[in-house]
Amino acid sequence: MANKLIVAPAPHVQTSQSTASIMRDVVIALMPALVVSTVVFGANVLRVVALSVAACVAFEYLIQRFLVRGPLTINNGSAVVTGLLLAFNLPATIPWWIVLIGAFVAIAVAKMTFGGLGKNPFNPALVGRVFLLVAYPVQMTTWPLPVSGSFDALSGATPLAAVKHGAAADVLGFQEMLLGNMPGSLGEVAAVALLCGFVYLLWRRVITWHIPVTVLATMALFAFVYALSNGEGGALLWQLPLFHVLAGGAILGAVFMATDYSTSPMTVRGGVIFAVGIGIITMLIRLWGAYPEGMSFAILIMNACVPLINKYVKPKRFGVK
Repeated sequence: MANKLIVAPAPHVQTSQSTASIMRDVVIALMPALVVSTVVFGANVLRVVALSVAACVAFEYLIQRFLVRGPLTINNGSAVVTGLLLAFNLPATIPWWIVLIGAFVAIAVAKMTFGGLGKNPFNPALVGRVFLLVAYPVQMTTWPLPVSGSFDALSGATPLAAVKHGAAADVLGFQEMLLGNMPGSLGEVAAVALLCGFVYLLWRRVITWHIPVTVLATMALFAFVYALSNGEGGALLWQLPLFHVLAGGAILGAVFMATDYSTSPMTVRGGVIFAVGIGIITMLIRLWGAYPEGMSFAILIMNACVPLINKYVKPKRFGVK
């Protein structure tokens, strides 16, 4: 008879959740945005997603099989989630070989180099995305127009890029930003669909609301203060905060990337500090940086701060006043 006695330090937490079930829930939560993106950009979306997921799974398998030589972990679904999130950060018309390079950087460099799932300090999909943005800026910022619709105000630029070059914050219309019928990456064109995924993850208790809500609230407050300090009034005082929450990768990053267990703080208070940092850095880059979007950079910078946050923001030990 096998010995089923497990000796381990506290805390002893029992839960029905497993890594595989959590990853499955994340995949399900991303499906509404994938459907909307496919409707907006066409079959190219499925090509990018399928290639990214297959490449991430293949690279993880090959590294574990021939280099690490440990137990295979591709069955837990983490490579699939990395592939999905990487694809959601890419244009639908991205060349296939760039997708492969991004998948290799995400899995081989950002994940497996540190020992695999749970040991990586940085979000793998974002590392892959930022590497591609720096290495291939033209391909990574060439946005396809939606299959249907009129977008003369944008001329192929994302709403953030248009505003960066002097357009009004309501250049596209908030209804279209909510529904996702606009140029952009796969994961920044469907705010309502991403929010549906957020609600699903909350319902399944995969994540809590603290980090996503704090990130978006910080961005909105920053935009409000910015508009107020520039002497703006009236409609722009609420248009600019709403625009920055809906535009770009704000919701995708806040809900699906900033909440990554491996790269976010362990405590609620630490998570709030982490989220405030993400919101502030994102807005600093958006308003005064060289890039129109700053979410990816902000999350990676705050990922690097997580050990420090965990060290100084931690729960009291049992019995300590």
